[in-house]
Amino acid sequence: MKVTVAIDSFKGSMSTIQAGNAAKIGIKRVFPDAEVKVCPIADGGEGTVDAMVNALGGRLVSVTVHGPLGQPIESRYGYIDSTKTAVIEMAKASGLVLVEPEKRNPLYTTTYGVGELIRDAIEKGCRSFIVGIGGSATNDGGVGMLQALGFEFLDVDGNQVPFGAVGLKYIVKIDTSRAMKELKECTFSVACDVTNPLCGENGCSAIFAPQKGADRESIEYMDNWLRRYARLTKKIIPTSDEYTPGTGAAGGLGYAFMTYLNATLRSGIELVINATGVEDIIKASDYVVTGEGRLDGQSVMGKAPVGIAKLAKKYGKRVIGLSGCVTNDAYKCNEYGIDAFFPILKSPCTLDEAMNIENASKNLADTAEQVFRLIKSIE
Repeated sequence: MKVTVAIDSFKGSMSTIQAGNAAKIGIKRVFPDAEVKVCPIADGGEGTVDAMVNALGGRLVSVTVHGPLGQPIESRYGYIDSTKTAVIEMAKASGLVLVEPEKRNPLYTTTYGVGELIRDAIEKGCRSFIVGIGGSATNDGGVGMLQALGFEFLDVDGNQVPFGAVGLKYIVKIDTSRAMKELKECTFSVACDVTNPLCGENGCSAIFAPQKGADRESIEYMDNWLRRYARLTKKIIPTSDEYTPGTGAAGGLGYAFMTYLNATLRSGIELVINATGVEDIIKASDYVVTGEGRLDGQSVMGKAPVGIAKLAKKYGKRVIGLSGCVTNDAYKCNEYGIDAFFPILKSPCTLDEAMNIENASKNLADTAEQVFRLIKSIE
């Protein structure tokens, strides 16, 4: 028997590798001779760097950058030496989880640290970039990132505008002449499943800024400032279009990537699948085991487990889902290729107990064991 285990991370608990290895333990209890391959996966959000580094034999690079509030923080990205590719999670430099709840306010949070990660990778020889842009704390249109790369967004006195969405208010001139020359040699693939435009009722300010601490008044201000930013951009880049799907991702970071860095936005799980070669492994399998911390109706919207299930069904494989918990609308996953799914909790417990790595690993292994005992009994 050949089994591919491709489970996304259980956020706040197990990494994709830890979850995969736990499932492997359970499967091996039932089929000791089974060939079980653990394939680290992610959908462009948390865990993307670790998944890609593990799958492609890369390494982690630590860098001190400016965090969301401009404070120095320790961040990291993945470096794949064989292809000189950098794998970056913007959330590790400008993520919402890096800001204490009472300090969250997209008027003042910046993507500058993302640009610093890119700059460091370029200086180390990288020319190919895979960037996950989920989980941002920002709404600055990616201006902070571009500033770190040498682009100038100037106020009436010729100074760089301040960090955060509030800085957009003061832009009167955009100068690209001092941007890093190496950027012309770089390619950017951005993992993004958001289709919102930059501005308007479905734009980043209206839809996502409330989750980042914005109130109604600041949402209106930011939307107007982003429109102005887009108009100024159009003067120097006539082909720019703030209504292109995905420009509103990560508070407008998608717009900055597409417009200034000529990036391509792609489905996160498809990008990871293509980069890691997991398709060939699935093609040779009898069973595919996937999952994530929580399976729900939203899992069908570009999440890793359904992406894996879709790929498995391309080759007629049977797909089993394992997750920390499931919701009432998780049945939608069955309609998208997961043949059956199973929550791993065996008894009532606190959230902390459920997310404890030792407990979670044991529960996942035990559930995988029981699922494969059933398979053994009916084969």
